[in-house]
Amino acid sequence: MIFRKIQHNRTADAVVDQVEELILQGVLRPGERLPSERELAKKVDVSRPILRNALKTLEERGLLATRHGGGTYVADVIGTVFSEAVVELVRRHPPAIADYLEYRREIERTTARFAANRATEADREIIRDLFEAMEKAHEQEDFAEEAELDVEFHQAIGESAHNIVLLHTLRSCYRLLADGVFYNRAQLYRYPGSRERLLEQHRAIYDAVMRADAQAAADAAVAHIDYVEQVVHEVARTGTWNHVSEMRLEQRIDQKQEDSKRRRTARRPTEEVPTP
Repeated sequence: MIFRKIQHNRTADAVVDQVEELILQGVLRPGERLPSERELAKKVDVSRPILRNALKTLEERGLLATRHGGGTYVADVIGTVFSEAVVELVRRHPPAIADYLEYRREIERTTARFAANRATEADREIIRDLFEAMEKAHEQEDFAEEAELDVEFHQAIGESAHNIVLLHTLRSCYRLLADGVFYNRAQLYRYPGSRERLLEQHRAIYDAVMRADAQAAADAAVAHIDYVEQVVHEVARTGTWNHVSEMRLEQRIDQKQEDSKRRRTARRPTEEVPTP
């Protein structure tokens, strides 16, 4: 149970403090629905009027959102590290991908090291469940599921680092990744041999965190991003090659059609002009 009974000072402020802490620590994620008013009041052991005042305060602070007839949800408190205008700039200028991967290389290194040193048994259980699900998706050749679990796995490592600023920064970055702003994860998993390599790299990170080997975890995270950078580059280069090759092929087809048309015209008998 993530909500705990308030033992003393059963006020709206006490409820607000508890919910804010759960959001700050990443226990309550954006989009997650809170229990019903009756159930939540029982969980934290306050009256429903007090709870309503607390929820109203949290909503005014932009931490909760109420959907008409649909309950109360954690608001999108993360957002993105970039404005929409910058996101669109990145989409139109792919070289920014290199900077993103350079940034992720360093932040993933730190995150993995912290996670290896700080992960609790509960953290390890979450990471274990995700990695086993990733292995299952790999066996079933479910590209989409494997790509989704990839992001979830890295988020779980980030949560295990137990650094609030790092946690929310990572979540914001992973959201952009999930939206395909930097590169297409499905293409990454379809690249020849990449699924096996990526699973091996995730296993290396997983094993290092599980045995609390901070240096091995950091090294595994760096090796993983290095490989992702290599594949993204190869996919982009191959895509350019394919585009150019297709244009050449199209040009050759057009040229052949033109040549054939000219030959047919040349073979056509000329009409005799009557002499006067």
